[in-house]
Amino acid sequence: MDDDARLSREQAEGLRHARELEGHLSWLDAFTPAALGVLAVASGIYTYLGVSSLLDDTGALSFFAAVAYSVAVSVGIFVFWSYLLRLLPAVRTASARVGLFMSMGLGSLAIVAMSSWLNAAALAGAAAVEQHLAATVQDYQDALEDAHFNALSAQALEQDVTRVRQSFEDLSEQEATGDLSGIAGRGAVFRVLRQKSAELLALEEQIAALEAPIDQAFAEGNAILSRMRALTVERGPVEARSVAFSEEAVRLAGVITQLRQLSAAPFVERAARDLAASVVLPELDGSSAEIRNGQAATITSVLEVLGQRAETLEAAASAVIALTPPAEITYTPLSAADAVIRYARNFVPSWAGAIAIDLLPAVLVFILMVVQAAIRGGRAPVSVENAITLGELRAAMVALKDVEAMERAEPGAAPPRPAPHVLEVPPRDNAERS
Repeated sequence: MDDDARLSREQAEGLRHARELEGHLSWLDAFTPAALGVLAVASGIYTYLGVSSLLDDTGALSFFAAVAYSVAVSVGIFVFWSYLLRLLPAVRTASARVGLFMSMGLGSLAIVAMSSWLNAAALAGAAAVEQHLAATVQDYQDALEDAHFNALSAQALEQDVTRVRQSFEDLSEQEATGDLSGIAGRGAVFRVLRQKSAELLALEEQIAALEAPIDQAFAEGNAILSRMRALTVERGPVEARSVAFSEEAVRLAGVITQLRQLSAAPFVERAARDLAASVVLPELDGSSAEIRNGQAATITSVLEVLGQRAETLEAAASAVIALTPPAEITYTPLSAADAVIRYARNFVPSWAGAIAIDLLPAVLVFILMVVQAAIRGGRAPVSVENAITLGELRAAMVALKDVEAMERAEPGAAPPRPAPHVLEVPPRDNAERS
């Protein structure tokens, strides 16, 4: 008997808890649709802003197209979550819940695809475009510095050319005093050495002439980069700044190409190849066969040294040519939506807010599922006749009296019209619930 009484108290407590939760749900149902509508409208507004950034035309047709799309998104979000708020907490079988969960996942993906990314574009579109401009400026700066470094490396070949030229001039001085071939004077050997030193001097002057254009091009490139950085952080519509940025990017690309063309390495390499191959041998002017043989032997030695110097100079020029060329940078304007997608990692809070405003009702769905399960758990051990309230009992008794009156009516006569009654549900105090 004690066990039955204890069980009845547990059932009464569970039933009282279930009715309390039902009362809370009744109060929450009064404003849940309005709250869901506000979320849907807010998402539609940001969707409209995102769609407007994608449309090039600003006419009436584009305006109505953006409005129609945003309205469709708002209605779709409201209807979708209204279905789930009502149906998913109410189903009881596992198969039905799995099916509705799959439907909710598919619908959430559709909402993200048609709305959330546009919301993110509206929230962080301008900042994402500025991020794209800043990244492009950095790419152009790297390309400009690489082109300038390669050009300066080619200018450093002037020292190698000077060293080779100086060696031939020293040899010519030795030949003039007779220390090279043993015959003093400015004969055939002297003329060969002077011929090559003159070629190297011309090459040296050609390299030195490129120094001023290189410095000028680098200074111009830095000035353009400064203007591009200013456009990146300048106030005002980002679309207008993107147009000016694009013009500066074209100018900077031309400067980088100019720096690549000002490299002295290619023609130093060609000159080094021709240094030993294009030797005009003068006529041996020795007074005797012995002297002429000595001149020929000396010229042969000079040509060997010339070949070695040419190989060294060519290797130095080839090393400069083998340097990594500057990257080919092309500025591509991006819309706000495309920029948000490309630089999504930099705008995680904006993406989170854009997705949350669309998928927040999913949390309400889970809350309702938990509460409905608790209500069913409180009502399940109690039979229907024990779970009925006093108000429901009164209504049932009135309905029973109406049925009995209809049965007592004479056959063929019109049944008496039941007296109207008002169902008054008394407050569910603790006495009634128990």
